[in-house]
Amino acid sequence: MNKVENIIIGAGPGGLACARHLAEQGREVLVLERKEVIGPKVCAGGITWSGLLKTVPESLLQRSFATQHVHTNLQHIRVREKDPIIATISRKDLGQWMARAASKAGALVQTGARVSSITKQHVTVRLQNQPEQCIAYDNLIGADGSTSLVRHFLGLTSDKMGTGINYMVSGRAERMEWHLNTRLFRSGYAWIFPHKNVISIGAFSDLANMRPAALKEKLLLWAGQQGYDLRSMQGQAALVNSDFQGCFFGRTYLIGDAAGLASGLTGEGIYPAIISGQAVARRILDPGYEAPEIDAMARKQQQHRRVIELSARSPLLCSLLMEWLVLLLRFRVIRFHALEMAP
Repeated sequence: MNKVENIIIGAGPGGLACARHLAEQGREVLVLERKEVIGPKVCAGGITWSGLLKTVPESLLQRSFATQHVHTNLQHIRVREKDPIIATISRKDLGQWMARAASKAGALVQTGARVSSITKQHVTVRLQNQPEQCIAYDNLIGADGSTSLVRHFLGLTSDKMGTGINYMVSGRAERMEWHLNTRLFRSGYAWIFPHKNVISIGAFSDLANMRPAALKEKLLLWAGQQGYDLRSMQGQAALVNSDFQGCFFGRTYLIGDAAGLASGLTGEGIYPAIISGQAVARRILDPGYEAPEIDAMARKQQQHRRVIELSARSPLLCSLLMEWLVLLLRFRVIRFHALEMAP
């Protein structure tokens, strides 16, 4: 394998969406995934009706919720819609389904592939137990997450980051809950997302407002108050990149977390990854494509960033801001959709 037209580093939802779109148009695609198994990731596993819920097979959905329970220091509201607002999904199931679709379209998806270096002409990669090899490319697409090697190759910084911590607890819960407890999480939040036989319990916060160690301690305290003792369990943490500086860099492209397209307020990343992956594929196929969907997500991300920056000014302002936001939801001045990355 000396040269491939399109090399995608990372087989997350964004990389696989890009691979499928390119392959369906007859383009040569190689996806390099360092993990042995595609799909698993630290994630609450929520997808929204306005974003992706309508586009994935119903068989992949584990639980669907038309009512969202939102808690603040002073309020508890129920947001109801006719259609499900959010459904939960297994990231492994989603990844495996997307990998099969990309492979069926003609993309070569290679797991256990560790990229060690990148130049403007080629990538150096070790494929499982084989010796390292250099593979030249025409287009390089970085879909390799918040600590992206491709982003580093482009010389981009990542100053706007958040941390998500997630525990998967055996059992069943009937309500999907969001807890905007500013005393504990400032502008971040904790969640209870029921899946089929497990419950995702976790918290997210921007790094500018709270460091990971403090977030974990506050999450454990809050979870205990909700009746979940997580201290003896093994949780998982991941960085979330919301430092968007563009997707298109000549023959090099960034998508999803690698592009910094996640929400700094909610940590939502699946929708931005898939939509940006499709947009990058369209730009490769048609260099004149302007990618309005990227611009729309960037505007939504900036709105979320303004909330973070305002809330960071003082604990009182943070609390007032969250109470006001939920009050607007209560009286339907704004819809729950305003918190999503979908335009």
